[in-house]
Amino acid sequence: MPAYAIAHLREAAPHPEIAGYIERIPATFEPYGGRFLVHAARHEVKEGSWPGHVVVIGFPGIAEARAWWDSPAYREIAPLRSRHVVGDIILVEGVPGGYDPAATARAMRETLPAG
Repeated sequence: MPAYAIAHLREAAPHPEIAGYIERIPATFEPYGGRFLVHAARHEVKEGSWPGHVVVIGFPGIAEARAWWDSPAYREIAPLRSRHVVGDIILVEGVPGGYDPAATARAMRETLPAG
């Protein structure tokens, strides 16, 4: 099942360390099968607010995403970003092939009180 690292990064002033981070990050996730799916792209807010930027890195599975996050190579460069950009980062599993949202809805309905 695929997995994703998703970052919601707030606006930050340009800084040489951020540029260095951007240059070095692909080498940290490529050994784990990671690749940018969304990076440096404009987004369109449809509801609520979403200041800043979104980054999505795809991985073959959650084990690879976790291994990348915990890797010495990534831990070494992470401060280049975190010193200058405030944000939220999550790792999340995708849905398996053949995922049926109707089955999820049925399971949800089964937990609702009768009425």
